[in-house]
Amino acid sequence: MPIHSTKHRNIRPLLFSALAATACAVPIAAAADPAPFELTGPDLRIEVTRGDETLPIARVPSLAAGDKVVVHGAFSEDQGAKFVLVSAFLRGATNPPPKDWLQTARTWKSKEKDKALALTVPKGARQLVLLIVPETGGAEGVLVDAVRGKPGEFVRASQDLNQASLDHSRLATFMAAIRAQGDSGPEYLRTVAPALANSLSIKLQADCLSKVIEQQASCLVQDRESLVLSDVHSSSIADTLTGTPTDLALQLSATREAGAGYYSAYIGVARDIARIFGAFNNPSFNYLPTLSVRDGETMSLLLNAAPSFQKPKSVMVVALPAIEADIPPQLRSTAKGPICAAQAGAVLPVEGAPLVFSTQLAHAMKARLTSASGQILEVDATPRADKGGYLLAAESLPAAFNGVVRAHLHGLWGFATFEGPDFVLQRPDGSAWKAAEGVDGLIVGRDNEITLEGSAPSCVEDVTLRQGSGAARTLKWQVRDGNRLAVTVPLEGARPGDMRIEVRYRGVKDPGAVMLRARAEASRLDALELHAGDTQGSLTGQRLDQVQSVMVGEVEFRPDGLTRDGAVDRLRLTALGTGRAPEQGASAKALVKLEDGRSLPMSVRVSPPRPQVSLLNRTINVAPVASGARTLDLGSSNELLPDTGELVFSVKAGAATKFGAADAIEIAAADGDGVVRLAVGKGLTLASSEVLVGRLKGGDIPAGTFGPLRFRLLARGETGGEWQPLATLVRLPGIQNLACEEAECTITANGLFLVDAVSTDAAFSKAVPVPPGYTGSTLRVPRPADGVLHLRLRDAPASPVTLPVG
Repeated sequence: MPIHSTKHRNIRPLLFSALAATACAVPIAAAADPAPFELTGPDLRIEVTRGDETLPIARVPSLAAGDKVVVHGAFSEDQGAKFVLVSAFLRGATNPPPKDWLQTARTWKSKEKDKALALTVPKGARQLVLLIVPETGGAEGVLVDAVRGKPGEFVRASQDLNQASLDHSRLATFMAAIRAQGDSGPEYLRTVAPALANSLSIKLQADCLSKVIEQQASCLVQDRESLVLSDVHSSSIADTLTGTPTDLALQLSATREAGAGYYSAYIGVARDIARIFGAFNNPSFNYLPTLSVRDGETMSLLLNAAPSFQKPKSVMVVALPAIEADIPPQLRSTAKGPICAAQAGAVLPVEGAPLVFSTQLAHAMKARLTSASGQILEVDATPRADKGGYLLAAESLPAAFNGVVRAHLHGLWGFATFEGPDFVLQRPDGSAWKAAEGVDGLIVGRDNEITLEGSAPSCVEDVTLRQGSGAARTLKWQVRDGNRLAVTVPLEGARPGDMRIEVRYRGVKDPGAVMLRARAEASRLDALELHAGDTQGSLTGQRLDQVQSVMVGEVEFRPDGLTRDGAVDRLRLTALGTGRAPEQGASAKALVKLEDGRSLPMSVRVSPPRPQVSLLNRTINVAPVASGARTLDLGSSNELLPDTGELVFSVKAGAATKFGAADAIEIAAADGDGVVRLAVGKGLTLASSEVLVGRLKGGDIPAGTFGPLRFRLLARGETGGEWQPLATLVRLPGIQNLACEEAECTITANGLFLVDAVSTDAAFSKAVPVPPGYTGSTLRVPRPADGVLHLRLRDAPASPVTLPVG
């Protein structure tokens, strides 16, 4: 029945102060930390009807105008106290609700119309709150004055308590699942705990999983205060603790913030409980927040303080779902490929909507399966937080649903349609596995990468290799392109012969088999390229890892690095001793010796000599240091190039080489490919047909390059000469100050980690080592007798630099 407002002189205005306001208040002396919501309160029985459909409250995420809401008190038969149930629709913080938006029921009455609330959501309403109070004369008037006098505070309470109840469901689901597992199967927790935390968007205590396995479950649930929601809608702890939260939220444990502000343990308010509800209180009534646990039509209330049945009596504040459109969450698939559905227990992995696991808001969930022939089958899907998705209920499927099956997850979110993501399922269809086109066998002595084709690769449990009657060897494999297996077959040390590759499905005893022939293939020699007078050459072909040496006349070349480009091997060769390739045009034959003792003859193509150059001169220009900074002496060898400096160098052409405008110089790290190319007009000056002058700035070299640099001439930008040393690129610490006392000096610098050691003598007999990765800005060293400190750089340990003390 509607409640009519009456005045009450003891009513104090309702006030929900934000934490920013409480920060300026006088702290409550010896205030206790807010208690968790662990006390069991009364139960309510609630149903919501929209049109012709009725749902229990646990399945209703939000209400809508016109909805019929029926609320019963679900008290035990021996309930001693009589409760008045008051409902209030709200329409905004600045718009008090009309009187007929508040109704009351006396739950102990015998007539249905008197003991239950039969509500219709009015147009314009945005929230619905319930107030439960022990029977007291005049209570209705007091409550209506509070609601209509400060509607904004009840709006905030409704929003925050409703959200906190949903968040509580996630933590409760997590803790219940861990406790159900307990310590009886601790090894299982390493898998299930992260899955639960991910499904429910909870930050997991990873340290618990490193404990003794018998203690893991207890650790995960013993400290509720460490359970933190990690999704977007519940603000992060870092944001909460450093910002100014103004709503009820999950917070970390009992952290005093801004004087009087308290963060309640586990679940609770983001402010001091006493201050939030203190303004409610008067000599007749105290207000208690409640969290709700919804199961079917039952809404069970949780309290963080025992209610009082004496003055001041307790008013329990209950938040119902907001009055707004049903907006289903965005459920995302986390499948990394096709999902095997060959056995019962297939899971459709999802994330992004933790409430589908902790509440009943998403219901009637099914997977719509579509076979390759177009047949459709609906299968029940059950949310399983411990498995990270929806468990398909199908024990078996018709034969038409073998091979590739499309699945679409769908259901209802409250009264609204809920469309989830799509998945690809696979089930073996009985077809045999075979080698993919282009796989004609295996080669012994090396790893073979082959591709197998067959049905439902996602259902494969293992792939093994067997030769003759030998034991099976497990192979590495991965699913590729949906219906293929990429398999690595290692045959190092294997004998030629028939090989049996066995593919076993999950739950199937007998594997399928693919037979392949393993052959001992000799190296295929395509070409041997040499330049006249060179000490290096290049051999191309296949199986060149079996090459032991190459004899060209009396000169022996040895392998010096193998690379593969698709099916082609490229073997770099280096001459032993002082040997060099024969002259151009010489009639030469080569003899390639293999590791197995065989020798293969081949012809040799001797190309014209590579362009010959030599380093003529070089000058290092060091960038000026900042005012007040100290300069390191790099010595007179002009070998060390600071990464902020400039190198000017010149090269002289060899006897048979003439420089031209199309020539270029390539510069590279000692163990890398070319990183900088200087061309005429772009860092390179053609001084004459015999001399080129280059200019290289440290900033032109890609970041991450340091140490010895080498160069070579590219004749006409194509034919490369031999690599030669050029300079050493070094990164220097920025010496800001050097202060010396009688016995020691203090170096102040940026980047001291670039220094390997500091010594008072050039021989480094009394060196002070600098730890690798040193991040300090000062270093104390002995004072040198000759007034010079010697620094050994990590980029050029063989070329120390000096730092004058004076």
